[in-house]
Amino acid sequence: LRAGVPVTVNSDDPAYFGGYIADNYAALEKIGFSLEQLGAIALNSIHASFISPEEMRDLEAQYASWKARYLN
Repeated sequence: LRAGVPVTVNSDDPAYFGGYIADNYAALEKIGFSLEQLGAIALNSIHASFISPEEMRDLEAQYASWKARYLN
């Protein structure tokens, strides 16, 4: 993250391997990732996804709302 690499967090077949996405974010928080860093990772995930431009704008707006509420 410090180097500007667009890091994302994912879950791969959570029903089989465990590690649901919320659990993965909680583990990162437990090892010292800040709420700001976790938000940046979530935003990177939005930008890396294969969704329509409309869906991306909607998710970016939801992220901006979350950021305004929790990081400002």
